[in-house]
Amino acid sequence: MAIAFYAEDIALPAIQQQAVSNWVKAVAETYGKKVGDISYIFCSDEKILEVNRQYLQHDYYTDIITFDYTSGNKIAGDLFISLDTVKTNAEAFNATYNEELHRTIIHGILHLCGINDKGPGEREIMEANENKALAILPEECKVK
Repeated sequence: MAIAFYAEDIALPAIQQQAVSNWVKAVAETYGKKVGDISYIFCSDEKILEVNRQYLQHDYYTDIITFDYTSGNKIAGDLFISLDTVKTNAEAFNATYNEELHRTIIHGILHLCGINDKGPGEREIMEANENKALAILPEECKVK
């Protein structure tokens, strides 16, 4: 079981991969979950639009698409993250790129843990859970 980081058509972001992996596992444990195989695929807006169209029949850009392969208590999945949209969202939400990147990284994990954000009141629940997870983000992940 492993957490892996890949880049498609874009450079891998400068993140502390081992620290992020440990953080993801710690967050999953707070929901009673174990981490199976998780693949982060960092990409451009164009690639995430292609994935969105091909697999979800959605014709729009997004920051993350989570493909859930969870079985029982073990979360697993492929998480496509558009670094272009992360950058745009950071500016829109008055956050640093690093903060928004880690929020997006954990957002996908929260989906795998069963938290949704599409229904009434769910977005606020997701945001509260993101904030709780970000509160335990290891110091070495925070860019000064």
